[in-house]
Amino acid sequence: MIEMRLEAIGIIHSPYKERKECPPQGREEICWIEVFEEYKEGLKDIDGFSHLILFYWLHCSKDYSLLVNTPWDSKPHGVFATRSPNRPNALGFSVVELIERNGNRLKVKGLDALEGTPLIDIKPYLPEIDAKANVRVGWVEETDFSKVYGKCFKESKHVQ
Repeated sequence: MIEMRLEAIGIIHSPYKERKECPPQGREEICWIEVFEEYKEGLKDIDGFSHLILFYWLHCSKDYSLLVNTPWDSKPHGVFATRSPNRPNALGFSVVELIERNGNRLKVKGLDALEGTPLIDIKPYLPEIDAKANVRVGWVEETDFSKVYGKCFKESKHVQ
C-alpha cells in the first residue's frame, strides 16, 4: 500500500457543530475559511473568482463500508458510486461561492463541512474545465434525488 501525507493549509469555520446538523450538500449558510498564515500568499488573485473548489478532510467520518445506503434509495451502492462521507480516504470537496476575502480569511456560501474541518486545498472553479456536458448519473437518476434537490436536477443541461 502506498502511504501519503497531507498537511492542512487552513481550517473551516462553520455553523455546523455535529454531523446531524450538516446538510447533505452545501446550502445558503455562510462559512469562513481560515487559511494558515504561512499559506496566505497563495491567496493572491483569488478575489477575481466567483467560485472555488475546496478540498477538506472529513475528520468526523466513521468507519467505512464498501457498500453503502444513501438517503435517496434503499438499495446498497458501492461507496465510490456515492457521496458518502464514510470512505477509505475521508476526502471531501465542495464548490462554493466566494463572497469576500479578508486577509487570510475567505467568506463562502454553499459549504457542507463541520466546524473545525481541516482544509487541504483550494482551487478556482473554471466552468470551461469543471462543468461537463452530457453527463450520465447512473443509479441516481432512478431515485428521489430530484425531490431533495429540486427539479433543476432533471432539467440540467448537463444530464443526458
